[in-house]
Amino acid sequence: MTAASTPRSRTTISEAEARRVAEAAREKDWRKPSFAKELFLGRFRLDLIHPHPLPAPEDQARGEAFLHRLREFCETRIDGARVERDARIPDDVLLGLKELGALGMKIDEQYGGLGLTQVYYNRALALVNSVSPAVGALLSAHQSIGVPQPLKLFGTPEQKERFLPRCARSDISAFLLTEPDVGSDPARLATTAVPTEDGDAYVVDGVKLWTTNGVVADLLVVMARVPAGEGHRGGITAFVVEADSPGITVENRNAFMGLRGIENGVTRFHQVRVPAANRIGAEGAGLRIALTTLNTGRLSLPAACSGAAKWCVRIAREWSCAREQWGRQIGRHEAVGTKVAFIAATAFALESVVELASQMADEERNDIRIEAALAKLYGSEMAWLVADELVQIRGGRGFETAESLAARGERAVPAEQVLRDLRINRIFEGSTEIMHLLIAREAVDAHLSVAGDLIDPEKDLRSKGRAAVRAGGFYARWLPRLVAGPGQVPGSYAAFHPPGHPDLARHLRFVERSARRLARSTFYGMSRWQGRMETKQGFLGRVVDIGAELFAMSAVCVRAQMLREQAATGTEDPGGTPGTAAYELADLFCCQARLRVQEVFHRLWHNTDELDGKAVRRVMAGDYAWLEEGVLDPSGDGPWIAEPAQQPPADRNLHRPVH
Repeated sequence: MTAASTPRSRTTISEAEARRVAEAAREKDWRKPSFAKELFLGRFRLDLIHPHPLPAPEDQARGEAFLHRLREFCETRIDGARVERDARIPDDVLLGLKELGALGMKIDEQYGGLGLTQVYYNRALALVNSVSPAVGALLSAHQSIGVPQPLKLFGTPEQKERFLPRCARSDISAFLLTEPDVGSDPARLATTAVPTEDGDAYVVDGVKLWTTNGVVADLLVVMARVPAGEGHRGGITAFVVEADSPGITVENRNAFMGLRGIENGVTRFHQVRVPAANRIGAEGAGLRIALTTLNTGRLSLPAACSGAAKWCVRIAREWSCAREQWGRQIGRHEAVGTKVAFIAATAFALESVVELASQMADEERNDIRIEAALAKLYGSEMAWLVADELVQIRGGRGFETAESLAARGERAVPAEQVLRDLRINRIFEGSTEIMHLLIAREAVDAHLSVAGDLIDPEKDLRSKGRAAVRAGGFYARWLPRLVAGPGQVPGSYAAFHPPGHPDLARHLRFVERSARRLARSTFYGMSRWQGRMETKQGFLGRVVDIGAELFAMSAVCVRAQMLREQAATGTEDPGGTPGTAAYELADLFCCQARLRVQEVFHRLWHNTDELDGKAVRRVMAGDYAWLEEGVLDPSGDGPWIAEPAQQPPADRNLHRPVH
């Protein structure tokens, strides 16, 4: 072992190696159809999402019964203002959630869980988040990416029998991947898991950063690098680790600008012995397990975003009616009214995206890896805009804290807190920039499968020749289909224009035409930049943004149609959404989204990307340092990235499991 004071050398990984590790972790096969994948290829497969999938009656009954109990718990047991004020989730709330069974919402009944569907799990998260986003984050981290989900997908029967009943009722879990110098580039992972000579265990050493739930967790999913050697394939590997194992220390409870009650810390592992039986999957399968877990796990964030947006609608409505300026309610002034309309339409869209993606996850008929990623990307970005507009509508009161408002006798509306709490969703579980790249990679997968070797500088002439043959056949069939389609035929999708309702069929025709246009644009980009396509992140991000808007438009249309039909037959969702009103909101959202799509299409080819690239190089070189003169930097001392030393656990351990 190295001396306690010896700093760990920072891992250096080449760009090619980082790409290789990320590519190896991707789920490459498409065994099921994907609406979003087809959309990026210019094929509008409405049949994959329409009619809108619905929950089974027994799933709905079980889900509604739990939501009723959860609502009562939220109303009587969770004090969101207290969590915000104390920056901590009270122990009695955690114990109450355990008694309620909320830790086991997604765990099968055979293991003591509630066995809720993804739809009702997400509705539950939206409800809890509306009271306390910190509590919602705890439940989400525990079940969406903590121990239950990877064990459900990759665990052995013995592991499920051993751990899932604990996760369902008594034990909180956490997911530990990020390190002080490792974020979305896991190739540089420094935490190690060294096999013991007898092969019965692994010894884990390292430091994990931003361990959500780590402060109160009983069980951890830990990603660590196993060194390759005799009898060991090695690579990044997943383990279930008991949080009270000797050598584990929670060294710091992190504090943030939002989610102030989140139980997030820095966790150190020093010579922690983990039984080999606790390894999830094979050695080297850790990243694949993590990414597969996130395929549906990511839906918890847009669920929280949807709940926040729905709350914003309520506050915007009530405040627009109560506040008067210049002799009129402020909502009657166009400058404010357009903001209220944007909030309402976007809230309907965010809920529609989450509901559709969740129902598709439950149905298991489609591969939803792109849909879930789009829901996370779109939900986090649009909910932030919605909250920002609410703060603007509220004016000075939007900037004032709820506690201050209450102190002077006004309604304690936490608009500024919601804005702060939502901000992390653009970073959590894949930042917006990373989500753009992840989705773009999947969107161009078909092209790379047939023509990738043509643009790979490392491939020889023989490989390029074979790729040319494959590409020729693929594009000979694919390109002609992008010329014309139902979107150019008046009367297409006529079922979405019933008498007495807005015309949603025209929006679906726009989606179909735009999907083909997007596919053509992607092909033009690949033809133009070839092997440099992956460096054109601005272009790829805009391609993904267009796809996200088209997916959202599709979701609101099929959901509005479902709600209209349910209203007509008297079988509406327990929420009782009127069909006509849903059609109106869908029409409004689609009109707004079309303007955004048209703008982004223009910016595909008319932008400042090259100028931006030159400017950033000058900034990084210090050529514009003169611009920084005249101000002071209030930042404290210390390195930008702390070097975690290999050392024994500190005497002070902030771990506080609640039992």
